Amino acid sequence: MNNVSFNLMTFFEGYVRNYRRLNLTDSHNKSMFTRREIEYFANLGEALGYDAFIEDSKPDKTKGRSRPMDLSWWKWDSRIDQESYVSLILHLERENQWDKDIDTIDKLFSSTHEAYIPQNVIGIQNVSSTSKIANLNNLVMKKNEGQQSNVLMVYCFYDHDNNFDRVWAYFIPSSGPIEVRRAIRTFDTFGYWYMCFDEEYGNINSSV
Repeated sequence: MNNVSFNLMTFFEGYVRNYRRLNLTDSHNKSMFTRREIEYFANLGEALGYDAFIEDSKPDKTKGRSRPMDLSWWKWDSRIDQESYVSLILHLERENQWDKDIDTIDKLFSSTHEAYIPQNVIGIQNVSSTSKIANLNNLVMKKNEGQQSNVLMVYCFYDHDNNFDRVWAYFIPSSGPIEVRRAIRTFDTFGYWYMCFDEEYGNINSSV
């Protein structure tokens, strides 16, 4: 396998910095948020030279059938193989529903054929509260023991006290310490959603 690993936290930083460019407002439904975010990562993959597929699929040995991938990046290199993709670079899942958090992780770490094992995975998941995040990360690490992917888990939840969304990202490499970054998602004076990191919010909020 031709291994291509990233510090996926860099991808999260770009996701935060570019969120305003998705042109999302309160008038858009949850499906549009999902669509625009997946398209953002599809365009990123193509810019990096990979073939990106939305609503791709991979076999699941446990279930005995194929299961969908919200987004995949595949590496093509005819110097190595002129008939098949060299490797699955990224599998991304984006889920709005709180009660599908376990299912999202199950998709990212399903038992599959060697050619479909992703070198990197990203899960973007809405959660009901911060209390679930530690348990979900523990599940990720347990399931990744065999897969050995680099992992970025992004958890989104509503902060009732401050009336904005919090977005917490955890980069869990196949080896080494976990890296954490935290951002805020809210809307500007024109009604468009944007994101910024926690440490930037006070300065940005005073100017919008």
